[in-house]
Amino acid sequence: MASDDHRGDGPPGTGRRRRPQLLWLAVPYVLYLGALPLVNRVQPVVFGLPFLFVWLLGATLLTPVAVWLTWRGDHRR
Repeated sequence: MASDDHRGDGPPGTGRRRRPQLLWLAVPYVLYLGALPLVNRVQPVVFGLPFLFVWLLGATLLTPVAVWLTWRGDHRR
């Protein structure tokens, strides 16, 4: 095929597609690293566990959801 084959929403001539569904993969990154300085504390205690532990547990449980949403959005194309 010619190098200027236009597929998807990318700029003509690049052969690239815009894939906004990949932004879902930023959610775990933000939960683990971006918000960590804000939640790095022992108090309050949630279900008898330090808040930081509960935050990391929630981020861990949301990571497969974010990956699934990315897969689902990419699979539709």
